[in-house]
Amino acid sequence: MNPFALTMFILSLAIGTTITLSSHHWLLAWVGLEINTLALIPIMTKNPHPRTIEAATKYFLTQATASALVLFSTLSNAWQTGEWSTTFISGPPAIALAIALMTKLGLAPMHFWMPEVLQGIPLPSGLILSTWQKIAPMALLLQTSHLINLELVITIGLISTLIGGWGGINQTQLRKIMAFSSIAHLGWMIIIIKLNPQLTLLNFILYLTMTMAMFMTLLTTNTTTMLELPKTYTKIPTLTPIVMLTLLSLAGLPPLTGFTPKLLITLELVKQNVTTLAALMMLMSLLALFFYLRLTYILTLTMSPNTSNSPSVWYQMTKINPLTAPANTIALLIFPMSPTLLLMM
Repeated sequence: MNPFALTMFILSLAIGTTITLSSHHWLLAWVGLEINTLALIPIMTKNPHPRTIEAATKYFLTQATASALVLFSTLSNAWQTGEWSTTFISGPPAIALAIALMTKLGLAPMHFWMPEVLQGIPLPSGLILSTWQKIAPMALLLQTSHLINLELVITIGLISTLIGGWGGINQTQLRKIMAFSSIAHLGWMIIIIKLNPQLTLLNFILYLTMTMAMFMTLLTTNTTTMLELPKTYTKIPTLTPIVMLTLLSLAGLPPLTGFTPKLLITLELVKQNVTTLAALMMLMSLLALFFYLRLTYILTLTMSPNTSNSPSVWYQMTKINPLTAPANTIALLIFPMSPTLLLMM
């Protein structure tokens, strides 16, 4: 792709998200979401391939449907109340808007597009889809969290955590595993958004950090399947234990960063006298733990039966993305800073 065109599309992504984050009018928020969607599609199809075109088409149709629902729900709200403010929406339009934003995020049961789209696009586009593209819809959900139906968010959160863990168990493609990982993490965020939006925001920031670190690692080693994971040690030996810890952090094991949101959300649910819900969430997170542990086992305790075609890549430092090490370091060492982060929220 022409560098100028690529720069324009990336700038459009930034502008679309900024418009949504800074808007106080539902129409402007919708415009920002649309700019975001239309800017990512050319980036997805940068390298034309039938699977990439299919993934981009699925993404466009899903996002267009969700955007139409956002527009119709806000129009209905304006017709009933005369209000266009992003902090005010009530009645059935509020439920429709929440479902539309959850569809954009890829929450279950509106998640079917997410694994297929992520599998069909290159890793750089997958990184943008899993991190940056979730900022605008999540910001709108946080702004309207006090208006969302509690039963709806609990149901969606439970289903997302269950499907995110269960769906990832039988996968061998790393991008699909990251898609189901995203669904499970979003389930934890949504379950608490009504009771404590600050915890949702903290969880979202930590999710972005850990997911970015994992995708940067996959980009560095050019790994897309489980079979290629054991070759990581041959390519970059020092990165292997860091990838293992990043995966365990995504799984939520202490004392790594991913344990922070699970601990705080569980404590908050217990404090709100919904201990059964907290127990169900923890039980369903064990499903996701299984496939994360399987990845760490394949990565560290098995070796590829074939000789790698690139046995000496590890000393060619130009091939290593300079952001990989800082991203992984941040993704692993935030847990001791949890009290400070909570005070900042």
